[in-house]
Amino acid sequence: CSSDLTPAAARKLASRARQRIQRTDPPDHPDRLRHAAVIDAFLAAARRGDFDALLAVLDPDIVVRADDEATALGAAREQHGAATVGKFLQRGYGATPALVDGVPSAVWMPGGQLRVLFSFSIQDERIVRIDLVADPARLRQLDVVLADSPPRAGRQPTAYPGA
Repeated sequence: CSSDLTPAAARKLASRARQRIQRTDPPDHPDRLRHAAVIDAFLAAARRGDFDALLAVLDPDIVVRADDEATALGAAREQHGAATVGKFLQRGYGATPALVDGVPSAVWMPGGQLRVLFSFSIQDERIVRIDLVADPARLRQLDVVLADSPPRAGRQPTAYPGA
Protein backbone atom coordinates (compact mmCIF):
# COMPACT_ATOMS: atom_id res chain seq x y z
CA CYS A 1 0.00 0.00 0.00
CA SER A 2 1.45 3.38 -0.96
CA SER A 3 0.51 4.90 2.41
CA ASP A 4 3.01 2.49 4.01
CA LEU A 5 5.95 3.99 2.09
CA THR A 6 8.86 5.36 4.05
CA PRO A 7 9.81 8.96 3.24
CA ALA A 8 12.93 7.68 1.45
CA ALA A 9 10.88 5.26 -0.67
CA ALA A 10 8.37 8.01 -1.51
CA ARG A 11 11.20 10.32 -2.61
CA LYS A 12 12.64 7.55 -4.78
CA LEU A 13 9.26 6.92 -6.44
CA ALA A 14 8.80 10.63 -7.06
CA SER A 15 12.30 10.84 -8.52
CA ARG A 16 11.56 7.95 -10.89
CA ALA A 17 8.34 9.62 -12.00
CA ARG A 18 10.16 12.89 -12.68
CA GLN A 19 12.83 11.02 -14.66
CA ARG A 20 10.16 9.26 -16.73
CA ILE A 21 8.44 12.57 -17.40
CA GLN A 22 11.74 14.15 -18.46
CA ARG A 23 12.39 11.26 -20.89
CA THR A 24 8.91 11.45 -22.43
CA ASP A 25 8.20 15.18 -22.16
CA PRO A 26 7.52 16.54 -25.65
CA PRO A 27 8.64 20.14 -26.27
CA ASP A 28 5.03 21.38 -26.40
CA HIS A 29 4.52 20.46 -22.71
CA PRO A 30 7.16 22.51 -20.83
CA ASP A 31 5.07 22.68 -17.65
CA ARG A 32 4.71 18.92 -17.20
CA LEU A 33 7.74 18.56 -14.92
CA ARG A 34 6.69 21.55 -12.79
CA HIS A 35 3.18 20.13 -12.49
CA ALA A 36 4.60 16.78 -11.37
CA ALA A 37 6.64 18.56 -8.69
CA VAL A 38 3.51 20.37 -7.41
CA ILE A 39 1.63 17.06 -7.30
CA ASP A 40 4.54 15.41 -5.47
CA ALA A 41 4.49 18.21 -2.87
CA PHE A 42 0.71 17.86 -2.52
CA LEU A 43 0.89 14.08 -2.02
CA ALA A 44 3.75 14.35 0.48
CA ALA A 45 1.85 16.96 2.52
CA ALA A 46 -1.34 14.86 2.45
CA ARG A 47 0.53 11.75 3.60
CA ARG A 48 2.09 13.67 6.48
CA GLY A 49 -1.21 15.34 7.35
CA ASP A 50 0.66 18.66 7.07
CA PHE A 51 -2.10 21.25 6.72
CA ASP A 52 0.25 24.22 6.22
CA ALA A 53 2.16 22.42 3.45
CA LEU A 54 -1.16 21.55 1.76
CA LEU A 55 -2.23 25.19 1.86
CA ALA A 56 1.09 26.15 0.24
CA VAL A 57 0.26 24.15 -2.92
CA LEU A 58 -3.50 24.82 -3.04
CA ASP A 59 -4.85 27.94 -4.72
CA PRO A 60 -7.01 29.91 -2.24
CA ASP A 61 -10.01 29.44 -4.59
CA ILE A 62 -9.43 25.74 -5.38
CA VAL A 63 -12.41 23.63 -6.41
CA VAL A 64 -12.62 19.85 -5.95
CA ARG A 65 -15.33 18.01 -7.87
CA ALA A 66 -16.21 14.35 -7.47
CA ASP A 67 -18.17 12.12 -9.83
CA ASP A 68 -21.05 9.95 -8.54
CA GLU A 69 -18.80 6.99 -7.76
CA ALA A 70 -16.24 9.11 -5.87
CA THR A 71 -19.12 10.64 -3.91
CA ALA A 72 -20.30 7.12 -3.02
CA LEU A 73 -16.78 6.44 -1.69
CA GLY A 74 -17.09 9.40 0.70
CA ALA A 75 -16.01 12.50 -1.23
CA ALA A 76 -18.23 15.58 -1.22
CA ARG A 77 -19.73 16.37 -4.63
CA GLU A 78 -18.00 19.75 -4.67
CA GLN A 79 -15.74 21.65 -2.28
CA HIS A 80 -14.41 25.18 -2.50
CA GLY A 81 -11.51 27.03 -0.89
CA ALA A 82 -8.07 25.97 0.26
CA ALA A 83 -8.98 25.60 3.95
CA THR A 84 -12.00 23.36 3.26
CA VAL A 85 -10.21 21.29 0.63
CA GLY A 86 -7.05 21.10 2.74
CA LYS A 87 -8.98 19.70 5.72
CA PHE A 88 -10.64 17.08 3.51
CA LEU A 89 -7.39 16.07 1.79
CA GLN A 90 -5.23 16.28 4.92
CA ARG A 91 -6.45 12.81 5.87
CA GLY A 92 -4.11 11.42 3.22
CA TYR A 93 -5.66 8.74 1.05
CA GLY A 94 -2.53 6.90 0.03
CA ALA A 95 -2.71 8.29 -3.50
CA THR A 96 0.25 7.49 -5.73
CA PRO A 97 1.81 9.73 -8.39
CA ALA A 98 1.14 8.50 -11.91
CA LEU A 99 1.10 9.54 -15.52
CA VAL A 100 -2.47 9.20 -16.75
CA ASP A 101 -2.78 9.47 -20.51
CA GLY A 102 0.66 11.12 -20.34
CA VAL A 103 -0.40 13.79 -17.83
CA PRO A 104 0.97 14.04 -14.27
CA SER A 105 -1.82 12.92 -11.94
CA ALA A 106 -2.39 10.72 -8.91
CA VAL A 107 -4.32 7.51 -8.42
CA TRP A 108 -5.71 5.65 -5.44
CA MET A 109 -5.25 1.90 -5.85
CA PRO A 110 -6.15 -0.04 -2.70
CA GLY A 111 -5.27 -3.69 -3.14
CA GLY A 112 -3.77 -2.90 -6.55
CA GLN A 113 -7.13 -1.91 -8.06
CA LEU A 114 -7.52 1.52 -9.62
CA ARG A 115 -10.37 3.12 -7.69
CA VAL A 116 -9.92 6.89 -8.03
CA LEU A 117 -8.11 9.22 -10.43
CA PHE A 118 -7.02 12.59 -9.05
CA SER A 119 -6.90 14.89 -12.10
CA PHE A 120 -5.19 18.22 -11.35
CA SER A 121 -5.38 21.66 -12.93
CA ILE A 122 -2.36 23.74 -11.96
CA GLN A 123 -1.65 27.43 -12.49
CA ASP A 124 1.29 29.43 -11.15
CA GLU A 125 2.63 26.44 -9.17
CA ARG A 126 -0.68 25.99 -7.30
CA ILE A 127 -3.47 23.46 -7.66
CA VAL A 128 -6.63 25.29 -8.77
CA ARG A 129 -8.85 22.26 -9.38
CA ILE A 130 -8.95 18.55 -8.61
CA ASP A 131 -11.40 16.21 -10.29
CA LEU A 132 -11.97 12.91 -8.50
CA VAL A 133 -12.98 10.25 -11.01
CA ALA A 134 -14.07 6.82 -9.76
CA ASP A 135 -16.39 5.67 -12.55
CA PRO A 136 -15.08 2.18 -13.47
CA ALA A 137 -16.01 2.64 -17.14
CA ARG A 138 -13.98 5.85 -17.34
CA LEU A 139 -11.08 4.38 -15.37
CA ARG A 140 -10.83 1.42 -17.78
CA GLN A 141 -10.23 3.85 -20.67
CA LEU A 142 -7.15 5.40 -19.06
CA ASP A 143 -3.51 4.64 -19.76
CA VAL A 144 -2.02 4.65 -16.25
CA VAL A 145 1.71 4.46 -15.57
CA LEU A 146 2.62 4.38 -11.89
CA ALA A 147 5.80 6.10 -10.77
CA ASP A 148 7.44 2.73 -10.06
CA SER A 149 6.31 0.77 -13.11
CA PRO A 150 7.54 0.64 -16.71
CA PRO A 151 5.47 2.34 -19.42
CA ARG A 152 2.73 0.15 -20.88
CA ALA A 153 1.32 0.20 -24.36
CA GLY A 154 -2.41 0.28 -24.96
CA ARG A 155 -5.27 1.93 -23.15
CA GLN A 156 -5.70 -0.56 -20.30
CA PRO A 157 -5.06 0.66 -16.74
CA THR A 158 -2.63 -1.11 -14.45
CA ALA A 159 -5.64 -2.52 -12.57
CA TYR A 160 -9.30 -1.63 -12.18
CA PRO A 161 -12.36 -2.90 -10.38
CA GLY A 162 -13.67 -6.05 -11.98
CA ALA A 163 -10.30 -7.10 -13.42
